Amino acid sequence: MRNILLNVHRKSPIKAGKHILNLGERTYIMGILNVTPDSFSDGGDFVDVEAAVKHAKQMVADGADIIDIGGESTRPGSAEVGEEDEIKRVIPVIERLAKEIDVPISIDTYKASVAEKAIQAGAHIINDIWGMQKDPEMAQIAAKYQVPVVIMHNQLGTEYSRDIMEEMCIFLRHSIDLGLQAGMKLENMILDPGIGFGKTAEQNVVVMARLGELNDLGCAILLGTSRKSFIGKILDLVPKERVEGTIATTVMGIIQGADIVRVHDVIENLRAAKVTDAAVRGWKSNG
Repeated sequence: MRNILLNVHRKSPIKAGKHILNLGERTYIMGILNVTPDSFSDGGDFVDVEAAVKHAKQMVADGADIIDIGGESTRPGSAEVGEEDEIKRVIPVIERLAKEIDVPISIDTYKASVAEKAIQAGAHIINDIWGMQKDPEMAQIAAKYQVPVVIMHNQLGTEYSRDIMEEMCIFLRHSIDLGLQAGMKLENMILDPGIGFGKTAEQNVVVMARLGELNDLGCAILLGTSRKSFIGKILDLVPKERVEGTIATTVMGIIQGADIVRVHDVIENLRAAKVTDAAVRGWKSNG
């Protein structure tokens, strides 16, 4: 088992600004920073720039390797935010953090104009919940600045005409093709199965069980399950009480090849990732 898992993790390093993510050595932790009034778990907690910067710094102190900043809620039923409003929310935070923290900054947006402004302000990674397929300019922006992009599987509705993993891979291959045609490098593409997007709770569980199939696409894998509703349905708990459920999915993801986990609760998931990494990637004692 262990040899199979180690083979899964032989992927090219990712360059994010001056930072290098050496995939396969360990799992990287992406801390979630929502500067929105209506996100499902922490909406309104960090809309103030000072509060957002303070929370980001705390996540870095807790062990976050990447800070992912979002200015538009993507929870079901949330209202779309205009480009100007989204820019006003995220750019002041990015500008501050680019000067005050020493980890890569990710911009969570599906709008190319927002992504470009964020990169110019100091962001290093684009996290696109529509896999560069909603805004036709996104791949061009990513290629222009040669930044890594998280390309997530998404769709409207939860109906699948084929096997769900087959359809997911078709979607992601199309995103990869869009990136390559625009001039992106394959190593700059990070695949996200889109847990909680266009999927029922039962479908999310199926995807979690079969996550390893995404390794066949040859890219890094990011898993974002933190506090999601399928965990809440299994445990019958509100979002901020879903830490242990999230940790279970983090461990499952790492075992199947996830390179990055996107979480609200950094310390708890980092500790679980370290133990899982010791088994999956080989234990490196601190002495």
